Amino acid sequence: MFERLLPHMRVNTIYNIDLHTLKQQGVRGIITDLDNTLVGAREALATPELVKWLDDVRDLGFKVVIVSNNNQTRVSKFAEPLNIPFVHAARKPANRAFHKALGLLNLPAEQTAVIGDQMMTDVLGGRRMGLFTILVSPIAPSDEGVMTRFNRMIERVALSRLRKKGLWPEEEHKK
Repeated sequence: MFERLLPHMRVNTIYNIDLHTLKQQGVRGIITDLDNTLVGAREALATPELVKWLDDVRDLGFKVVIVSNNNQTRVSKFAEPLNIPFVHAARKPANRAFHKALGLLNLPAEQTAVIGDQMMTDVLGGRRMGLFTILVSPIAPSDEGVMTRFNRMIERVALSRLRKKGLWPEEEHKK
């Protein structure tokens, strides 16, 4: 049961993702979460480092879309200056937002990766859709809302079970 929460890759931040390897694996599109994945939940705009990373992503030929459970005001203020399409109020892990994102990318699931900081929303939703899933450490966990804190409690239980089964090695996350 908890195996559906296992990401295909774990890294500390988006900056640790080997984009060239992703491209070699056939990934052409990236669906990314916003809060605590790209920036902290209280950061309104992209950092210069993030802008450079997004430029590098696009220069490599990847298409990008943001899929967030947050509201339209929050997501649009972040995404529009970067010229990134987005899906707000996504209700991840529900499939609808992932289907919409794939349509915006004009790519099939097998050519798309999803990046996020939550196993219960980003990883579960991505795996259910057949996407390559990448879990990052949350940027500012102290800024998380009630639902995210609830999800984190479930994640801790899942991690405990996955570790007992030998499916969650600690050293892999240190990349």
